[in-house]
Amino acid sequence: MSLVITDLSGKIDFVNRRFTEVTGWTAQEALGQTPRLWHSGLTPLSVYQEMWRSIQSGLVWQGEIQNRRKDGELYWDRVTISPLRDDAGTITHFLATQENITERRQAQQALEESERRLRIIIEATFDGIYIADAGVLQEVNRGLVEMFGYQHESEVVGRPLSDFVAEESMALFDDRVVTLTEGTFEIVGRRKDGHNISLEITAKNHMMDGRPVRICAVRDISRQRSLEMQFRQAQKMEAVGRLAGGVAHDFNNLLTVITSYTDLLLADLGPSDPRVEDLNQVRQAATTAASLTRQLLAFSRQQVIVPQRIVLEDVVANTHKMLKRVIGEDISVVTLLNPEPTTVQIDPGQIEQVIMNLAVNARDAMPTGGQVTIETSRVTLDAAYSQSHPPMVPGRYALLAVSDTGTGMDANTRARIFEPFFTTKEVGKGTGLGLATVYGIVKQSGGFIWVYSEPGQGATFKIYLPLIAEPADVVTAEREAPALPCGSETILLVEDESAVRNVARQILERCGYTVIEAAGGNQALDLAAKMPGTIHLLLTDVVMPEMSGRVLGERFAEMKPGIRILYMSGYTDDAVVRHGILQANIAYLPKPFSTESLARKVREVLDSPNG
Repeated sequence: MSLVITDLSGKIDFVNRRFTEVTGWTAQEALGQTPRLWHSGLTPLSVYQEMWRSIQSGLVWQGEIQNRRKDGELYWDRVTISPLRDDAGTITHFLATQENITERRQAQQALEESERRLRIIIEATFDGIYIADAGVLQEVNRGLVEMFGYQHESEVVGRPLSDFVAEESMALFDDRVVTLTEGTFEIVGRRKDGHNISLEITAKNHMMDGRPVRICAVRDISRQRSLEMQFRQAQKMEAVGRLAGGVAHDFNNLLTVITSYTDLLLADLGPSDPRVEDLNQVRQAATTAASLTRQLLAFSRQQVIVPQRIVLEDVVANTHKMLKRVIGEDISVVTLLNPEPTTVQIDPGQIEQVIMNLAVNARDAMPTGGQVTIETSRVTLDAAYSQSHPPMVPGRYALLAVSDTGTGMDANTRARIFEPFFTTKEVGKGTGLGLATVYGIVKQSGGFIWVYSEPGQGATFKIYLPLIAEPADVVTAEREAPALPCGSETILLVEDESAVRNVARQILERCGYTVIEAAGGNQALDLAAKMPGTIHLLLTDVVMPEMSGRVLGERFAEMKPGIRILYMSGYTDDAVVRHGILQANIAYLPKPFSTESLARKVREVLDSPNG
């Protein structure tokens, strides 16, 4: 330990050998000097001032001072200065003992720096971290505070862990948390605002100050669980969609036969024939069945659509008149439309179908009457909103919102409303395809749909469609249809279903065309190669067993350049119509078709300058 004795003015009278070893100054160099000789200048002046007042008052002073060796190296001393008195009790000198505490001070600083860095890391993590003793929160990081919707640590520390656990997870909490079970597990937490969040907790037990404490890392996995649920829902709907598409393919062939033969019979019978009414009933039933098939294809996103640039407000205004007749007089319809045109790219018939289905769904939720509100606006979704509403992506959207004042829905119902064939209505009151159809149309058009509803609080369906800057397409009004068009050209008809092939041949022959039949692609190519005359039109089914209509069309075009091709199908899972969107320059006739629709489409393709 270094010893230094100074007189009352502070001049050095004595230093011991240890002093010279620590400071590097010799005794001769130190004697007559003041302690400023080795002061670093880094210790605050206030420390020296307080020291000087104390020792002049006859008190002992202690403190830590940073000094400097002769070679310039800094070090820390633990200094104790005591007054020395003569026999009369008068202070004559001051004795300073200096203990070199550099290593201890450096270790302390390193520990403090380590703790500071650790605290920064803990506070910066997105996960929550807490230390609990006997089920009570003792320490928490910022991530945990924000995760549960609080502002300050003081709102959380000191409270029991059970305050942050949802009722449905309380049994698991008692089993895993109260019993100090280590490991990783999931529970449902409760935020400050009362909303539940899914949590993954990794727990470890430690001893601190002789007491067992629990240190846990908490991760909010609500978004992950939401995405997993949506993925499972998407898989389920995809599977049902494939089934629906396959059923629609066969069903549409049957409906084509029923509809077309009914049309042929009606054309042969006079208006006074008593059988006309019966046939009209058959025709109406087939039309209803065709509508059901279209709904199946719409929800499975396999419906053929022709997107156009339309003004959303115009569609809502046009649909508003029809809605009043559909939903009844005891329900008022209010429209709040954006003052500026909101342009989107979508099939006009499909967006009308969306509005009608949502309005009918709202009507059924208001058995005693109420109000339906239809709104349009422009919105911008930022990253934060999209993250909390997966699978939405940031961007500018046109918003179509349909709200009602009906009975509302609980969380379990909301989770299933877009499932095909799910309905809360009585048996025979609904097919369960209305909202599934809406979901399929919105997804097929590149949009998103979100539902807000609580029991007794009504419901709001918000549909977000990509907003486009281009003006809407100009749509000319349809003129009254003339008589059934006919012709004299030669048509090669390719259809693997004999019933559909026979009725299509009869329709075309009644219209004056020469028809050559083929049950498949290879037969059609053989007939075309052997036929000396001109084939003006290839009318082919899309989905056939040995060769698809697309492949047949490509090979036929190579064999007979410039030939006109018309595809027909009730199923869209083919390259002719990818994802239900018709490619450019493709002539397509959806099944089931009627006598009139087949005749007009054939004439349209034959008269087209581009084929």
